[in-house]
Amino acid sequence: MTAYWYGEDEYGDLTATGVRAQVNHTIAVDPKIIPYGSEIMIDGQIYVAEDCGGAVKNNVIDVWVEHQSNSFGVKYKEIYIKRE
Repeated sequence: MTAYWYGEDEYGDLTATGVRAQVNHTIAVDPKIIPYGSEIMIDGQIYVAEDCGGAVKNNVIDVWVEHQSNSFGVKYKEIYIKRE
């Protein structure tokens, strides 16, 4: 798991699904692994797969944070995907 923020790239806070990224809500995923719209629980917090990115491949998840200063490098976490 890594973090990304507004201004890191040319897209700002606009996600691949066309919504604005939100703190404690938006994550970027590899949509071949985790489909867009999936609800993912990480450390008790529910996030929604709304974005993708060039470095987000396979089992990498990128969490939207408020600012670059909230970045945390790389963390290894168990995640849970909500099933219908």
